[in-house]
Amino acid sequence: MLGGAPGTRTATGYGRAMSSVEIPGVRLAVQAFDAVLDAAARTPVTQVPGWPWPARPTRARLVVSIIWAVLASGLTASAVAELIAGRMLSSILGTVIGVAQSLPLLLAVRRPLVAWRIMVLGQFAGVLASYPHDPIWPWPVGGCLAMIVVLFQVAASYPRRAVVGVGLLTAVFMLLPAVPLGDTPPWLVLILCGAEALVLVLGDAILGRRTAEARLAEQAELRRQDLARQAVLEERSRIARELHDVVAHHMSMIAIQAEAAPLKIQDLPPAAQATLAAIRGAAREALAETRRVVGLLRNGDELPERVPQPGLARLDELVEAGRVSGLAVESAVVGMPRPLEVGVDLSAFRIVQEALSNAARYAPGARVSVLVRYGRDSLRVSVTDNGCEVPLVAQAGGGHGLVGMRERVAMLGGTLSAGPSEDGGFAVIADLPCGGSAAVGWPGPGVPGR
Repeated sequence: MLGGAPGTRTATGYGRAMSSVEIPGVRLAVQAFDAVLDAAARTPVTQVPGWPWPARPTRARLVVSIIWAVLASGLTASAVAELIAGRMLSSILGTVIGVAQSLPLLLAVRRPLVAWRIMVLGQFAGVLASYPHDPIWPWPVGGCLAMIVVLFQVAASYPRRAVVGVGLLTAVFMLLPAVPLGDTPPWLVLILCGAEALVLVLGDAILGRRTAEARLAEQAELRRQDLARQAVLEERSRIARELHDVVAHHMSMIAIQAEAAPLKIQDLPPAAQATLAAIRGAAREALAETRRVVGLLRNGDELPERVPQPGLARLDELVEAGRVSGLAVESAVVGMPRPLEVGVDLSAFRIVQEALSNAARYAPGARVSVLVRYGRDSLRVSVTDNGCEVPLVAQAGGGHGLVGMRERVAMLGGTLSAGPSEDGGFAVIADLPCGGSAAVGWPGPGVPGR
């Protein structure tokens, strides 16, 4: 037992070493056999649409179908006529072989592999029936042309291993039998095999290009989706940082008022003092948590905002900035301006600011109309321009302004519509629910109309 264990291990290791040594040509033969099986039976015929069948149902499909029907009919008639008149075959046998060699071209538009399987058998039958009458060239011209087209379609539609099997079987059943059966020179068969390989390589190259283009398009779409998600996250982070000042202001006011109440009101009951102390502690804790969360949203080198958040009271500044950038901006306020919630006021300001920025970027020199309409329970902000006479190409890195607008409107539960207008320009219309709530620290009277 003790002596047998090492011997067993040695024999196992020797067997593995022998198995790792490949007999010359065996692996190549196995791969060729697998390729032949793939071409003959294993490859699904519906794996990919055949070339040049259009991917989408359009008029091009009808055109391709008509062209293919005419081509298949012409090549079939040529093959049948050559077999009957030139090779002296009977009408029935010549028709059957000619149809098998060329008419499956109709199937090749959608099922190239099925068409090839039928045609290669027809070519083999044609060689067997034609070599007594034409021992040097036993292939009808129409059938040869149809086979070339189908070989190209197969190579441009199926995996490479199946294409290799198709090439091997075509050579074995169509080309090589002409040497022992007839008087076809071997050099001519070699030339034909080289031409067959050239057709398959060309089709495979086209398939590779189509595959690469599809992958690039997929990667571009994934990148576009990633950029859109990144823009949404960045805009949400920006909104959170902006609203932090608003929340911090309110929470600070609550804490200060709760702390000052016992000093302003004498002889407060102990229960009231305890309640105010609880309010003060909760406000300070909420303020600390808010600052901590917003701190996570900031970059390492980004400092907190120290400037008060803007609102529609600064609409004149936006209009003037738009005019400086080359736009002809007109603004109007409809309805009675009133204090708004700080979030609504800030979002309205940012929407107008971003819309004017987009107009300056994509429609320089355009006439822009800014309209702020105060409704009973909503605020409508619209920015429309008449477009640019010379179309501009969108600049790289842009295209996310609408993302920010939509995020702000969605945060407030409003609606946003943005798109081309009837006069060829662009319109941005946002409806923000305001409910008539007053904002703390409204900077002044309403913006006058223009």
